Amino acid sequence: MTDASRPTTEITLLERQYVIACPPDEQDKLERAARYLDRAMQGIHAQGKVVDREKVAIMAALNITHELLEALEERRAGEQSLGELSAKLERALADAPSR
Repeated sequence: MTDASRPTTEITLLERQYVIACPPDEQDKLERAARYLDRAMQGIHAQGKVVDREKVAIMAALNITHELLEALEERRAGEQSLGELSAKLERALADAPSR
């Protein structure tokens, strides 16, 4: 039973409706996340290899987590490269003759 005082948002995953407690200022983010998850689940379901909703949800969660981890690794690598470039620039500026 849901608490009537708590705001909720309805989302759809694999053509099934879910009511989720969600503050109004987070609704857009929740709906966006739900659309992303639904697309991932639809793609897995459409392949026909996995039909059980729970298994489809788990596979989608694993795929999305993999995407997230790859993006985080790329971000860290980019930050590391920027840090190295910044250090090189600082060394070059320190070694440059002053006017």
